[in-house]
Amino acid sequence: MSNRMWGGRFASGPAEIMEEINASIGFDKRLAPQDIRGSLAHVAMLGAAGILPPEDVSAIRDGLKAVQAEIEAGQFEFKRELEDIHMSVESRLREIVGPAAGRLHTARSRNDQVATDMKLWVRDTLDSLDAQAAELQRALADKARQHADTVMPGFTHLQSAQPVTFGHHCLAYVEMLGRDRGRFRDARARLNECPLGAAALAGTSFPIDRHATAAALGFDRPTANSLDSVADRDFALESLSAASICAVHLSRFAEELVVWTSAQFGFVKLSDGFTTGSSIMPQKRNPDAAELVRAKAGRVIGALTGLLIVMKGLPLAYSKDMQEDKEGTFDALQALSLCLAAMTGMVRDLAPVPEVLARAAGSGYATATDLADWLVRELGLPFRDAHHVTGRLVGAASARGVGLEALSLAEMQEAEPRITEAVYAVLGVENSVNSRTSYGGTAPANVRSQAERWIAQLGRETA
Repeated sequence: MSNRMWGGRFASGPAEIMEEINASIGFDKRLAPQDIRGSLAHVAMLGAAGILPPEDVSAIRDGLKAVQAEIEAGQFEFKRELEDIHMSVESRLREIVGPAAGRLHTARSRNDQVATDMKLWVRDTLDSLDAQAAELQRALADKARQHADTVMPGFTHLQSAQPVTFGHHCLAYVEMLGRDRGRFRDARARLNECPLGAAALAGTSFPIDRHATAAALGFDRPTANSLDSVADRDFALESLSAASICAVHLSRFAEELVVWTSAQFGFVKLSDGFTTGSSIMPQKRNPDAAELVRAKAGRVIGALTGLLIVMKGLPLAYSKDMQEDKEGTFDALQALSLCLAAMTGMVRDLAPVPEVLARAAGSGYATATDLADWLVRELGLPFRDAHHVTGRLVGAASARGVGLEALSLAEMQEAEPRITEAVYAVLGVENSVNSRTSYGGTAPANVRSQAERWIAQLGRETA
């Protein structure tokens, strides 16, 4: 038997392996809410345009709602022989309302239908990711406010560079997430054109109202070119690109948590809620949640790469290759959602260890730049000369195995005779961070101000 939904041209059904490779119902069934939403908008438009009689519109509308109720109740049978969610819904609709169901597909194709469903799903998911990223921002901003004065080492090349505050470090990720959210919103704005009514590729001869269906589905406008409408998947690519950048940000923070929670660092602690044990080593507390966030970034990036490769050689308009847009997009965006939730939980849970952070902040001659700045500011040395003098003093301190603050004034003056006792005021890590008052700097007053600004801004978003 040929497929009764499209098989009029065929004398027999597909080979078993053809059915296996062709069917997408195993993964595109998650588009059921979007598919029914699109069909309801389409049939309402067909009725308003006088293309379908009112009795058919009413029957189809009621039937679609019945199908939706079955799906939501877990009572719907998804059949592989019906290939995809579109045919599955329409087949069940026919069982419920009879021949009228066949009129639902007037003036549309599975090509514009699936593009619409995917846009609706991606749009819904971007809204959810934006809200989750905002929650992580709130958690980080709260932690920054609590630890605006907690001194820690700042690193470049993973080497101790200059003292910063833990709050300042948290706010760096708040800023990154703010840009991530901007990318989510940009992607959402660009995808918000409705493909429905483009039909297979050329539009339709029926007098449809595409603006009405676009408005009913919350789109800004209908797509302007029928070929582009069904051939385009750049909305998924852009969303995956934004997701990949966000995942990289989360992965970098996750890597820091892995390092910071190690016994060798001991910068922060995570509770039992976000760590696991070892099957053989009873002392272990493993930061598995952070490690998995770090790993899942690869899945998100892989989905972007995979879809780019699928799309790169396809002529216009629709090709079955584009069925491969779904699994990767579903998996990647849901993986990112899980990572955002896990990272939010870890941020709320983690407890910095101030004494360890402060001790580490003072190691590695982290106040050397403060000394060089003092030589410029107080003695008028050109910065390059001050850099050279400071380097000699770091070398002297290193030879003795002490910090810069442990050098005597006489030892300091061997490198630069004009150095005075006042230099010691800039060598403490607290003095160092307090001096960094430039806009965006790590001074505790700056950190508190920025944290409060973010908390207020995020509060307004949800008010």
